[in-house]
Amino acid sequence: MRKLIFGMNVTLDGYIAAIGDDIGWSGPPSDELFQWWLDQERASDLSLYGRKLWETMSSYWPTGDQQPDATPAEIEFARNWRDTPKVVFSSTIDEVDWNTRLVTGDAVAEITRLKAEDGGPMGIGGATLAGAAMRAGLIDEYALATYPVLVGAGTPFFTALDSWVNLNLVETRTFPGGVVLNRYETRR
Repeated sequence: MRKLIFGMNVTLDGYIAAIGDDIGWSGPPSDELFQWWLDQERASDLSLYGRKLWETMSSYWPTGDQQPDATPAEIEFARNWRDTPKVVFSSTIDEVDWNTRLVTGDAVAEITRLKAEDGGPMGIGGATLAGAAMRAGLIDEYALATYPVLVGAGTPFFTALDSWVNLNLVETRTFPGGVVLNRYETRR
């Protein structure tokens, strides 16, 4: 059975985007934090995206390694991003590219099916998609890179749940700029 990991940059007050889908509060990550995210991406066998995150990622990373100021880590991230199989869940887009499959049907049923397969970890991103997986009890690990900023409102990392989810802290790490990473595994 595959492990499903939900990880994102988040504000101290719990948002992955401020009002208007503004993620400018995070600025460019430190080299160390970017490397941590790269290591997570390399360890993932499959990436699951909601439409908005897919549009953000696919607008830059297919050619991110060709940017004149790309760092070695950014070059590696772009190449890894293109090579890693991806599934996009959306009923509003018609096609995807870069080693990606589009799912327009029941996201929870498809994620459940993918989790039951043999293979390495899967990463999930996008508030709506991750929220559906969270409510269905499918998330095995949460990774929050918390930035020392309050935005007051926006898109929350956590969705409303029908019942408690107990977690075990498995890693805490501080990065430059006061970013604190906490990783939790779901206690089953």
